[in-house]
Amino acid sequence: MSSINLIEIFSTFLVMFAIIDITGSIPIFVAMRDQGKRIQPLQATGVALLLFVAFYFVGDGLLRLFSIDAPSFAVAGAVVLFILALEMILGRDIIKNETTSSGASVVPIAFPLIAGPGAITALISLRAEYATVNIMVGLLLNIVLDYFVLRYLDRITHWLGSDLIYVLRKFFGVILLAMAMKLFASNVTAIFPSDREATTTSAAATTTPATASPNTATIESDLP
Repeated sequence: MSSINLIEIFSTFLVMFAIIDITGSIPIFVAMRDQGKRIQPLQATGVALLLFVAFYFVGDGLLRLFSIDAPSFAVAGAVVLFILALEMILGRDIIKNETTSSGASVVPIAFPLIAGPGAITALISLRAEYATVNIMVGLLLNIVLDYFVLRYLDRITHWLGSDLIYVLRKFFGVILLAMAMKLFASNVTAIFPSDREATTTSAAATTTPATASPNTATIESDLP
């Protein structure tokens, strides 16, 4: 049975904190709130925790159940982040603001802002390095931090000020757009094979017989 390891817990916490970047998402949450989208901290973090745990233990099987591979899942999350970034930069609503009981708590806060494809992939990859109990503790600490950021969003906003929030909203909109593009570019090549690789393979196959024909002609010319 694996024992508690503070170093592994701290390492897991740092990795997940850097990828989730809950503090950097504050302008995004403020933008949603200003658009009238309802944010429920407990529901958002609870759903995100369930997604993390589910994908950690049965992620590969769950995707195979729906015939979805990991790159396709990541590209889908990148598209959602891309649209959300455009909303922040342009100051316009692209996604229809539908009235639901969860508001924006599940989508896009729980997924993909907290439990995004990058964070889920990182969590799964930690299985090869750390014990499961330490990974879960480090993840839980991140979820608790995420809850407090969402819970006290008004106080954080008041402390930062409206002008700084506006600037940060535009800045992190660009950052989020870049993250979406990077996530999209790094996974779309796995979905669609590269034409260059196919061309190179085809050229190599046709070049091999061509180089062999001069040698054959030389041998035949030496024969009496």
